[in-house]
Order: sequence, then C-alpha cells, then structure tokens
Amino acid sequence: MAAVFLCRLEEIPDGASRGFDPCGAGRDTVLVVRQGDAVHGWRDACPHYGDTPMAWRKDAYLNADGTRIVCAAHGAQFDIATGICTLGPCLGQGLQRVELALTPDNNIYMPPPGGGRPT
Repeated sequence: MAAVFLCRLEEIPDGASRGFDPCGAGRDTVLVVRQGDAVHGWRDACPHYGDTPMAWRKDAYLNADGTRIVCAAHGAQFDIATGICTLGPCLGQGLQRVELALTPDNNIYMPPPGGGRPT
C-alpha cells in the first residue's frame, strides 16, 4: 500500500488543525495540528469513549488559544505534541498517534501501515 497524501504544509495555517479521511470512511478519522514546521497526527477518536469524533465543527480541534486539542463531546484537553490528556474524564490517557511524513517539498503524507517512506 502506498503512502497517502494529505495536503501541503501551507494548507494548514501555523497553530491550526485540520481533519482528514485518508481511508474513505466518510468522516474525518485523522487530525493534524501544525506548529511551525512540525506536524502532529492523531486518530480522531477520544480515548474516553470509543470512536467519538473530537471536533465540534469541521477542522475545529483546538481550544480558543490553540494550545490544546479538545474533545467537543467530553471537554477533555490533550497536549498537542504528546497526545496525553491533561484535563477531563480521561486524565492520563492519550490519543493514538498517526505517523506523518513531511517531505522536503512540504507535502504531508501518512505512511502506509507498517511504515515506509512516501514515494
């Protein structure tokens, strides 16, 4: 299976988030947060309750000041870089990381299962 192209780095404003449906599930299943030239990928599912989507509206995964990922259903807050819950009903639990690859020409890919580099 080939790597899945998500978007170009500049398509996510610095300090913002965006959801993706890389496997064609019919809803966003992956969320990406950009911090400068770094991108953090997470499964769009709160660990507090199964597959509950986290955004309160399309691409709205962050708190007002953009410092935490927030679950709209439970109010849980997660550290952007580590995915660890810092406030809410799943304190100490974490989001499931989605590995991302940022190419030298600023394309963001989700590598295929089992790793590998984008081609």
